[in-house]
Amino acid sequence: MLPVSQDERERAIAISRKKFQTDYASDIATSEDRGKEIVARNALAEGASIEFVSKITGFSIDTIKRLQG
Repeated sequence: MLPVSQDERERAIAISRKKFQTDYASDIATSEDRGKEIVARNALAEGASIEFVSKITGFSIDTIKRLQG
């Protein structure tokens, strides 16, 4: 059995690793959504229909209407 200090260290490392993975996944998702927003706004500015923009971005019609602002 490991001394408590080593167990605590390993636990802290595991928690830190999990937090990094969660933060990284969140950052990627946020970046993807921002990229989709840019695509949606550009497509709308070029005259694409709301339905088409919904199809290519996966955003709901209501979301696209809010982006259209």
